[in-house]
Amino acid sequence: MRLVLTALIFLAGLLDLFLGVGFLIDPAGSGAQLAVLPDGVAGLSTIRADFTAFFLVAAGCMMWGAWRRNGDLLLPPAALFGVAFIGRAIDLAINGAYPGWWMPMAVEAFHTVLLLAAWRVLPHHRIEEIAG
Repeated sequence: MRLVLTALIFLAGLLDLFLGVGFLIDPAGSGAQLAVLPDGVAGLSTIRADFTAFFLVAAGCMMWGAWRRNGDLLLPPAALFGVAFIGRAIDLAINGAYPGWWMPMAVEAFHTVLLLAAWRVLPHHRIEEIAG
């Protein structure tokens, strides 16, 4: 079970790594795939900075946590994807559905459930053990 969870997390982390690099290199193209269109240079900068940060931090924590078999490293990306899911659910309740609304929510829910399940299964390490 632990091997399957860590493999899934590592693969999901690789996907997020590619997404993050895509937003860094081509924010307009990557943003268009998620229906996020920049409004001028400031919008392009925001997409490049915020989406790159979201996906690269999530990917880094996921891949490092899977590699080190450290459940604690999985909590930050679980929080990122969980909050994103909640934000989409609130928007769905306020603004209603749009074509394809379920896909990003399914991805965020998958990430959140996978990461929390692995957090419960994988060992937890003290901060001193990580630093040393």
